[in-house]
Amino acid sequence: MTRISETADALRPQPGERLVFDVTPVLNECPTHYCPGCHHGIAHRLVSEVLHELGVADRTILVASVGCATFTYDYFNVDGLEAPHGRACAVATGVRRARPDAVVFTYQGDGDMAAIGLAESLHAANRGEKITTIFINNTVYGMTGGQMAPTTLVGQKTTTTRQGRSLSNEGGPVRLAEIMAQLEGVAYAERCALDSVKHVRAAKKAMRKAFEVQLDGLGFGFVELLSGCPTNWHLDPVAANRRIAEAMIPVFPLGVFKDATAGAGPVAPVAPVAPVAEDAQAKEAPRG
Repeated sequence: MTRISETADALRPQPGERLVFDVTPVLNECPTHYCPGCHHGIAHRLVSEVLHELGVADRTILVASVGCATFTYDYFNVDGLEAPHGRACAVATGVRRARPDAVVFTYQGDGDMAAIGLAESLHAANRGEKITTIFINNTVYGMTGGQMAPTTLVGQKTTTTRQGRSLSNEGGPVRLAEIMAQLEGVAYAERCALDSVKHVRAAKKAMRKAFEVQLDGLGFGFVELLSGCPTNWHLDPVAANRRIAEAMIPVFPLGVFKDATAGAGPVAPVAPVAPVAEDAQAKEAPRG
């Protein structure tokens, strides 16, 4: 791993140069493998900024998941390892217990965390493992071609729900932030979005809080990010941002669902969102 101090020196403006946009030394400068308009890059930058500002990058260990973010470790200037599909929280548990001085985080998609890895994720959270999880919710399996995910919206057409997700056949989308908030070991749970500058700034604050509860030994930190997948939604990036605001946020409300630092115990769970009529939802959903 390149020494962070050396990277920081290389990024300083040279004589005659004026710095107009900074790159944190925790984020490696390299070509991206993500699709145009994908929000993974925004999420990566936010994580890197938080680790840099907290001054913990030199002792941070990333546990990468399987999916679009499989190569997450290429972008972060921290130590990292790859977990088997769905087992990021289980691997992170072992890493944190073996290295209690380390700051450990997982970066997972909705397939890796909410489908094949749901059991490992929930049990790690319930045990109060002192790790932080960044959960990317884009309502679809991105890497494997756009199949239905646990978070797919009712009426949304995917390669495995050609007529649209049906409440009667596939059930409704899983709201993971609300589930996490019910678990004893979770110290912080918040859902944010990456569709606007305002929401991106809020997401960074949430990430910082999720890392702080780990540093303070309070338990499991969790941040869910509503993100765009223009390729599998068959939308341009602008339309993808609009879809997050108009179709996703009404189903996945933003906000803090639990904050152990608030002093008043667990935050009361948000009332379930009434399911949207399938015909109406289908009009909003992208066509595969």
